[in-house]
Amino acid sequence: MANVYSNDTGVAPQGVSINDSRRIFNFGERVSELAPQQSPFFVYLSKVAKEATDDPVFKFLEQRHQWQRRNFICKTDNDGTALDASDTLKVVCTYDKYGNDLELGGGTNTAAPQFLLVGQVVRIGGKAMRITSVTAGNGIGAAYDASDADTYTEIVVKALEAVAESDIEVGTQGQVIGSAWAEGSTDPEGWKDELYSREGYCQIFKTAIQLFSGSSLATRYRGRPDEYRRVWADCLMQHKMDIEHAMLFGIGKSDEAAAGGPVRYSHGIVPYTEANGKVFNFTYASTDYDAFIDAMEDFYAPESGNSGDKLVLASRKVLAYLNKLGSNGFLNNSIGASSYKIDMQNIQGQFGHEVTKINTIFGNLHFVAEPLFRGQDENLAVAIDLANVKYRPLQGNGVSRDTHILTNIQNNNVDGRKDMVMTEAGLEISLPETHAVMKWS
Repeated sequence: MANVYSNDTGVAPQGVSINDSRRIFNFGERVSELAPQQSPFFVYLSKVAKEATDDPVFKFLEQRHQWQRRNFICKTDNDGTALDASDTLKVVCTYDKYGNDLELGGGTNTAAPQFLLVGQVVRIGGKAMRITSVTAGNGIGAAYDASDADTYTEIVVKALEAVAESDIEVGTQGQVIGSAWAEGSTDPEGWKDELYSREGYCQIFKTAIQLFSGSSLATRYRGRPDEYRRVWADCLMQHKMDIEHAMLFGIGKSDEAAAGGPVRYSHGIVPYTEANGKVFNFTYASTDYDAFIDAMEDFYAPESGNSGDKLVLASRKVLAYLNKLGSNGFLNNSIGASSYKIDMQNIQGQFGHEVTKINTIFGNLHFVAEPLFRGQDENLAVAIDLANVKYRPLQGNGVSRDTHILTNIQNNNVDGRKDMVMTEAGLEISLPETHAVMKWS
């Protein structure tokens, strides 16, 4: 039998012959299994969130259930008088079509609601009223402009209970609470949930071993007799860590005009979430468990479509902090006067990771050490809803571009050997409001 190589000279052979000439070997799952604690995100993606794409620029759709989001803010008051049967109010949404918090999050943009219809009953400032007329804007997020009808929706309402002058001011919040129709009335107007399109990119990762001469392949070395196998093991780990880096920090773009052909870059969960999802800032000195729970109340808001469990990749510094008990620490409720009971467990994860599980009243957080969160990222954690991320390897026409090995890529006339591992894949991140970046200082 020909010599074989593996990720370690001391383990059973992986079954790929180093003498095979110019062959391609699929290697996807086996690469993810190398040292799983060193690349937890890639491992989780490979095991539970993997879906092939047949286009290196892949499109995907997002659905946000608008029946959860029919909230709005008044931009006018009721003209200094008690509300009568024909008062007109200008209202805007608190979010855009991609789920970004607008005005309530401190932003200046708003969106004209499309879900307000004649016959709906709304509750504004705690008072019930029925919509009798609607003039809808275009629903596109824009700075509110009283002179531009596209930036708001105008409704005429009839009060169903006494509404005083002070009950509706600029900034008063409202929500749809149902509809009410007369006997024998006609069918109402309809509205629809839009599906919104985003795109991601498959990045080409290549890692090659340096050329080994025929003589070096036949030489027995001290320490590790087979130098080729030793260097090849490092090559595989380097490749795997390159993918982990990209899935965490990738910039997400396609340079179609690049010299030599298009170059694509996968989205990374950290910058994508910072730009489109939730961001929470904490301090080591003063953030206690109560403050953390307050942040989780926002994070797990029902209108964000969150699942109950999150994978939280955290730096070792953050994990050490979470596991410390002390009068001023994160878990000080264990010995202090917190209103909340903490349920914290250190368990073994199913993929070989040590997991610190924190059960909150809103959902469960599974903290896993991310070795790449160090240096400038040592105070970082990212909470990921695994239902809304996917690892997307390129695969079509019977060809898989998931992690594979190309053997003997050296020139034909070279007395030696050079192999390469290659992957073409990207990260899909949907519903970014279900993910969160957490920063400590």
